[in-house]
Amino acid sequence: MLYAAVLIVVGLVLQVSVLARLGLPGAVPDLLLLVVVGMAMTYGPTAGCVIGFAAGLCADLAPPADHAAGRYAFVLCVAGYAAGLFASRNRQSALTPILVVVVLAALTTVLYAGVGALVGDTAARDVGLGHLMVTSVVYDAVLAPFVVPLVMAGARRTDPQPMLPII
Repeated sequence: MLYAAVLIVVGLVLQVSVLARLGLPGAVPDLLLLVVVGMAMTYGPTAGCVIGFAAGLCADLAPPADHAAGRYAFVLCVAGYAAGLFASRNRQSALTPILVVVVLAALTTVLYAGVGALVGDTAARDVGLGHLMVTSVVYDAVLAPFVVPLVMAGARRTDPQPMLPII
C-alpha cells in the first residue's frame, strides 16, 4: 500500500503541476488513470477498486478541483475494478495494458461527464464530449507504454506475488 500511496501522490502532483499546464487541446492526459490501471492489473479487481477510489478522492480534493467531491473517486473506482479484471499471474501480451487504457480512457470520460450531468455540471457538454473523449484516448494511449509497465514492474518488485489465490 505504501507503493500505491507514493504513486498516487507523485501522479497527482505531476498531473496537476505539469500535464495540466501543457496547454494541450481537449482533455488533459490522465496520469492517475494510468497508475490505477497498472496497479489494478497487478493486484486484481478489489485492490484496483480501492486504489482507484483513493486516487480519485485525492484528485477530487486537490486544490484546482472544480467539481463535486467524490465524482472522480467513483469514476476511478469503476476503472480500477474493470482494469483489475484483466489481472493475471500468467504472461500477458505487451499490448493488453495499452488496450485496457484505451478502453478505460473512453469509458472514464463518458462516465465522468455522465455523473457530472446528474449533478448539474454542463462543462463536458459545452466543450464537446466527442472531442474530449478522442483527445483523452490519444493522450493516454501515448503515455501508457511508458507509465503502465513501469508501475506494474515496480508493484511486482515490491510484492513478488501480488495477487492472492482465488479460492
